[in-house]
Amino acid sequence: MGLARLHKLSPKTWRTPSPTTISFGLRRPVADFVRLESIKHERENLGGFSLSSFCRSIHGGSIRSHSYPKTNDATDHHIAQDTERLCKLLCAQSNSSIESSLNGASVDVSPTLVLEVLKKLSNSGVIALSFYRWAEKQKGFKYSTEGYHALIEALGKIKQFKMVWNLVNDMKSKGLLTRETFALISRRYARARKVKEAVETFEKMEKFGMQPALPDFNRLLDTLSKSGHVEKAQEVFDKMGKRKFTPDIKSYTILMEGWGQEQNLLRLDEVYREMKDEGFEPDAVTYGILINANCKARRYDAAIELFHNMEANKCNPTPHIYCTLIGGLGSERRLTEALDFFERSKAIGFVPEAPTYNAVVGSYCQSMRMHDAYRIVDEMRKAGVGPQTRTYDIILNHLIKARQTKEAYRVFQRMRSEGCEPTLSTYEIVVRMFCNEERVDMAMRVWDEMKAKGILPGMHMFSMLINSLSHENKFDEACKYFQEMLDMGIRPPAAMFSNLKRTLLDEGKQDKVLILAQKLEKIRTTQLIG
Repeated sequence: MGLARLHKLSPKTWRTPSPTTISFGLRRPVADFVRLESIKHERENLGGFSLSSFCRSIHGGSIRSHSYPKTNDATDHHIAQDTERLCKLLCAQSNSSIESSLNGASVDVSPTLVLEVLKKLSNSGVIALSFYRWAEKQKGFKYSTEGYHALIEALGKIKQFKMVWNLVNDMKSKGLLTRETFALISRRYARARKVKEAVETFEKMEKFGMQPALPDFNRLLDTLSKSGHVEKAQEVFDKMGKRKFTPDIKSYTILMEGWGQEQNLLRLDEVYREMKDEGFEPDAVTYGILINANCKARRYDAAIELFHNMEANKCNPTPHIYCTLIGGLGSERRLTEALDFFERSKAIGFVPEAPTYNAVVGSYCQSMRMHDAYRIVDEMRKAGVGPQTRTYDIILNHLIKARQTKEAYRVFQRMRSEGCEPTLSTYEIVVRMFCNEERVDMAMRVWDEMKAKGILPGMHMFSMLINSLSHENKFDEACKYFQEMLDMGIRPPAAMFSNLKRTLLDEGKQDKVLILAQKLEKIRTTQLIG
């Protein structure tokens, strides 16, 4: 849908201020485009466990990194088509009709297909479980650790932990239980702010016949730190670190990174000094954490000084460190210095990868040099390293913060024609833009487009749309999306339901409030079985 047609939908004029009135909201020391990049760890993986997408940080990675059966391009394409078709079908069905709809789908079930569908359903544990139970009965289905992990991830997001432990028992009986299973469950507990249970999950490994080792301990520290519980991670380290394990340099750098994310440079320095007292010398990962922490605290000159100290100590900077400095300096609109580090990284032989290019794109965007940002996107395309969805998300975020909503919508429409399909994060950005612009009609249009592609929204996206509909007195639509949220097993934030309830009561819709409250209570108290 072009912009001309968009204006015909509503006479409301979009606000696009002149450049002199543009308000930049991106004042964080290290812009989101660096913080959200998936950076490879500079050392070997923790005990063979890949963290490449778990933390999205220097200690990078996820339990969700699965080993796939090898397939050829034609098979991959066929699986991708079947995955999209099944997800579209599942998005359109009520829970009661899922099995009959799937029976008519005429797809060849395979471990890879099941895994791909479960990954797409990670925001809807209820639907994911229904799909998995159907898939179990199909020819070609095979139980796998990866499939169980994907299902645990989806159920953990909706806090169905009793069902998660049922799956753990199933995995044990089938010989599929691994150390990564416990790390995944700890992570989901930590994300749900159930810190005590996260630590207990680690301790339960022995009950299931696995003796926790140092890599497992490091994963627990990493999980707690990345979930916003670095104080608990430090407490666990102080309590168990030297009593049960012999900490290595990774143990210390995980804690350092956690304190850096909290911008607590004093505690970071304490851990750093303790690390050195134990005989560990700072390596490239350590320097990267120190530089990133100083950038996050907007101490850019200190970060640059650390970079020079690193070189003086014959410790070679990594691409990640250049990326951090480019993004940090760019976020402060020290564009010339940011670009200088980009050129320096190329001069010493680093071929720019997507994270580095994205940092440069973000730096140009922060200074509203959009033409140069688009030029870098073209350069990425020619180099064969993008642009990625993340690249477009960076551009969209900056355009929206600059109140250039028309241009943001053009970019959103254009990215698909340029071969980059929007992901959930992209749709969330655009839906939020329309909600903030009080164009909830367009927000729902984009939402429907997303659902038609088999992409399911998460809690924050539901909350955003429901709040906007309530604000515009579109109560029936708000209740419809609230019901859809509950059907997916997602528990709404207390504040969101409180606002909706108050609005409905003001409109005299007591019966509707009672019905929704009863359904919400059922979600809160009912554990899934299967």
